[in-house]
Amino acid sequence: MKRSIFFTIILLIPSVFFAQKVKIAGTVTDLNKRPLESVVVSQGGTTSAVYTDRDGKYELDISTSDTIDIVYSIIGYEKKRYRLVGVKSDVQKDVALKLTDKILGAVTIEAERPVTVVIERVDFLATRRQSDPWNSLESLLATMGGVSSVNELSSQYAVRGGNFDENIVYINGVEVYRPLLISSAEQEGLSFINPSMVGNVKFSAGGYSAEYGDKMSSVLDISYRQPAPFEGSVSLGLLGGEAFVGSTTGKFSQVTGVRYKETRSLLKTTDTDAEYDPSFVDAQTYMTYSISPRWEASLWGNYSHNKYKFTPATRETKFGTLMTPRIFKVNFRGWENDKFVTYQGAFTLKGKVSENVNIGLTASAFSSDEHEKYDIEGRYMLFEGDATGTGTPETNTTIGIGTYHEHARNSLYSDVYTLSLFGDAKLGKHLLKWGISYQKENIKDKIKEWEMRDSAGYSLPSTGVDVNVFSNLRSDNRIKPTRISGYLQDTYNFDTEIGLFILNAGVRGSYWSFNKEFILSPRGVLAFVPEDIKKLSLRLAGGVYYQAPFYKEFQRIVNMDGNNIVELNKNIKSQKSLHLVLGADYYITNASEHPFKLSGEVYYKKLSDLVPYTVNNVKIRYAGENISDGYSMGVDVRLYGEFIPGVDSWVSFSLMKTEQDIIGAKVPLPTDQRFKLALYYQDYFPGYERLRMSLRGIWSHGLPVSAPYRGYESGYFRTPAYKRVDLGFAWQLLGEDFAIRNKSSVLKTFRNIWLGLDVFNIFDMQNVNTYYWITDVAGAQHAVPNYLTGRQLNIRLIADF
Repeated sequence: MKRSIFFTIILLIPSVFFAQKVKIAGTVTDLNKRPLESVVVSQGGTTSAVYTDRDGKYELDISTSDTIDIVYSIIGYEKKRYRLVGVKSDVQKDVALKLTDKILGAVTIEAERPVTVVIERVDFLATRRQSDPWNSLESLLATMGGVSSVNELSSQYAVRGGNFDENIVYINGVEVYRPLLISSAEQEGLSFINPSMVGNVKFSAGGYSAEYGDKMSSVLDISYRQPAPFEGSVSLGLLGGEAFVGSTTGKFSQVTGVRYKETRSLLKTTDTDAEYDPSFVDAQTYMTYSISPRWEASLWGNYSHNKYKFTPATRETKFGTLMTPRIFKVNFRGWENDKFVTYQGAFTLKGKVSENVNIGLTASAFSSDEHEKYDIEGRYMLFEGDATGTGTPETNTTIGIGTYHEHARNSLYSDVYTLSLFGDAKLGKHLLKWGISYQKENIKDKIKEWEMRDSAGYSLPSTGVDVNVFSNLRSDNRIKPTRISGYLQDTYNFDTEIGLFILNAGVRGSYWSFNKEFILSPRGVLAFVPEDIKKLSLRLAGGVYYQAPFYKEFQRIVNMDGNNIVELNKNIKSQKSLHLVLGADYYITNASEHPFKLSGEVYYKKLSDLVPYTVNNVKIRYAGENISDGYSMGVDVRLYGEFIPGVDSWVSFSLMKTEQDIIGAKVPLPTDQRFKLALYYQDYFPGYERLRMSLRGIWSHGLPVSAPYRGYESGYFRTPAYKRVDLGFAWQLLGEDFAIRNKSSVLKTFRNIWLGLDVFNIFDMQNVNTYYWITDVAGAQHAVPNYLTGRQLNIRLIADF
C-alpha cells in the first residue's frame, strides 16, 4: 500500500509542476462601454483571482481543464459567471456588467476602492425613492459636503461659496445650459437631469482636472445609460408623473423619458393666496448605434416647455419677534405669465483608431426662447401689535400703508452651437487626454421693466414735486461672439516602496472674441495610497480656475436721464479662483462587515477679478465690473456606507468662511453659509424588506441679505437658519419573487410595483429664502419675509416593467 501511494505521488508531480497554463484576458466595462476598475475576476472553486486595472483590463492565468468557471464581481453591479468548456489555449473574454436593480442599491462604495481623484461617484439610484418634491439628483447633492441649497422649489445649488452660475453640468460630455431670465423658483421647471436615464454620476466640489470647462466652483458629470433588451417605468403622484422606456436590439439601443411636474398644491402652502397655473413638461432621449466593433454613434436630445401663470389675490404674513410682532397684509390685482422653452441636442461619433488610441467628435446645439410678463399691483398695510391677525386698529398699530405696481415685458433668445474633437491615448503608464472646441453664441435680449411704490400718497422716491418710479430697467442688446477652447492632460501611475502615487496634470486654454481675452488654466492632482494602509488614500489638488463670462456677468447698469439702461461691458475679464484642496478617504469595516467610508477635504480658494452680485430668490444680478477680490475656505466631512446591508446612507458636516473686498468694504459672499449639517438615511423593517423608508434632513446657517438695488457693501443681515426634514415610505406591492406575479399574465408584465407616501417638511418649519421690501416716506425699508413651502403630503405609484 505504501509503495502504491509513493508511485502515485511520483506520477502526479510532473502534472502539478508542468501542467499546461492558459491565459484568460479581456476588458470589463459597464453597459455604456466605460471601463470598470477593481472588478474581481476569479476562477470558480479556487483562490485564483485578479483585479481589473483602471482601463478595465485583466489577465488571469489558470490551468487547462475540461470545464472552467470565470466569475466577475464588484459591488454595485450584477455578478456574472461564464462557463468555458474544453479550454486548451488562451482566451479573449470581454464582459459588460449591468448595474444592480435594487430599489435602494448602492453604487457609491465600489469594492472598498481608494478614491484617488477629486471627482467622486454619486449614489444616483437613491433618487428614485428619496423623499423629495421633484425626485431630483440635485436635492441629493444638497446633502453632500460643501453643497448648499436653501430653496426646495429650485434645483439650483451653490458650492463652497460660489453661486449657481459657477457650477458646470455635463450630460454625455455636453455642457448643459439653463434659462437665463428665470427670477423665481416658482417659475422653474423640472431639473434638467432625468434620473431614470442616468447610468453614471460623478461630482467634484473643487480641484477638478483640465478636461472640465471654465467654471470656478464645481463640476457635475452625468452619463446616460444603455438599457436592457427591454425595460420601462411609470410613476404617478400628486406632484406630477413620469414615464421611461428603454430597449436594446442588436446594434441599436435607446432610452426615452417624459416628465410632468405639478406644483399647485405645494405652492398653496405659502402665504400668498393665489390661482396658480404651472405647466412643466420635459422629454429626453438617448440613442446609440454600434457601427462596428470599434465605432459607435450616439444622439441625445432634450425638449423642455415651462409655463407659469400666476394670479394673486391676497397675502398675510406674520413675522417679527415676541416683543414686536408684525403683520403684513396685501390685496392684489394683476397677473403674471411666463414661458421658458429650451431645446438641446448632440450627435457624437467615437471609436478606436488603434488598441490604445480613442478619438471622438461631438456636434451640439442649444436654443432657448424665454418670455417674462407681469403686471401686479398690491395695496398693503403693515401692522405692529399683538399678532392676532385681525388687522383692526383696536388690536394693532398701523405703521405702514401704501401701494406698489410691478411691470415687465422681458424676452431673451439664445443659441449656442459647439463642435468638439477629443481623444485619449495610452502610452505605457501614461494616459493622455486632449480636446478642442469651437463655440458660436447668438444672444438677443430685450428688457422693459419698472416698479412704482407709493407710501401714504407719496410716490417714491419722493421729491415733493415730481412723480417718479422706484426703479426701472431697459435693455436691447445682441451679441454673436465665438469661443475657442482646448485642453491637454496626462495621468501617470508609479509604484514605490512606500505606496502608490497617481499624478494627473493638465492645462486648459480658452479665447473669447467678445473681450478678446485668452485664459490659461493649469490644474493638477497628486494622490497617494500608502503601502501599509491600503484602506487610506490621500490627495492634494490645485489649479487656476476661471469663470468665463457668458452673458449675465458683463451686464452693467448705467443711468441715462433718470433711466437705467443695460450696457455690455467689453472690458470685462474672467473671474479667477486659485484652488488648493487637501483630501483623505478611509475605508472602515465594522463588526458586521458592513462597509463605511470616512471622507474629508480642507480647501482654500483665493478669488480675484470678481464681479460682485446680489441674489434674490434664484435671480443673480451682477455689477458688470471686476471690482472685487476675496477668498473662501473651509472643511467638509462625510461618513457614508451601509448602515444596514445593501442600503446606502450618509451624514455630512461643513464649515466655511468667505469674504470679499468691494472697493474697500469687506463683506461676505452672498452664499456665505458658515455651517451645514445634512443627513440622508435609508432603512427597512428587519425581516420585512417590502417596507422601506428614506429620511432627508438639512440644518444650515442663514445667508447674507441686502436691500434691493444696493450691494452688500451698503449693509446686510442674515436670514434665519434653514431647517427642513423630509420623510418618505415605500411599500412594495409586487416583486419578481412574488408568487402572485406568476399567476396573472397582466402582473407578469411588471417587475416591481411600489406605493410611496412622502411627508415634505414634516415639522412644518418656516424657512425664509427672500424678503419683500416695504419703503416708507422717509425712505426706510422694512424687510417682510417670504416664507417657503409648509408641510405637504404626496402619494406616488411606481411601476417597473
